[in-house]
Amino acid sequence: MTDVKDIIRHYSNGEITIVWKPALCIHVKYCWKELPEVFDPDKRPWTNPYGASTERIIQQINRCPSGALTYFRNDEQQKTPETPVTPQPVVSEITAEAMVGGPLLVSGNIAVKYGDNVEHKSGPTAFCRCGQSQDPPYCDGSHAETNFNV
Repeated sequence: MTDVKDIIRHYSNGEITIVWKPALCIHVKYCWKELPEVFDPDKRPWTNPYGASTERIIQQINRCPSGALTYFRNDEQQKTPETPVTPQPVVSEITAEAMVGGPLLVSGNIAVKYGDNVEHKSGPTAFCRCGQSQDPPYCDGSHAETNFNV
């Protein structure tokens, strides 16, 4: 039996290939709430790479805080689609948004200090607010299994 952490799905529109790693998803739902013509969890396959322009899809993928959705351009010499490089927008300010019933999303260039570790992050980063994450301080989607609704 395939373990969910090993599942990787690819969806291509000819210009880009969308890469989905469900084990990384923390269920913030940006993808299907903001671009339902491409991402629809009620359909199989749940991703329609022809539902919007390539640039709009890239824009949406760049909002994924967990890295579960990434992409690569098909015309680039991409040898390992399992580890695509997702361009991150240059952000000069830091913003934080508390998702109702979900994580705290912080966008910008930040240094995350946790214990003796320091990680440098750019783009959106999801921090746990429910206290149930197995990967603190980051959100791992555990809030979906609890009744966390603050």
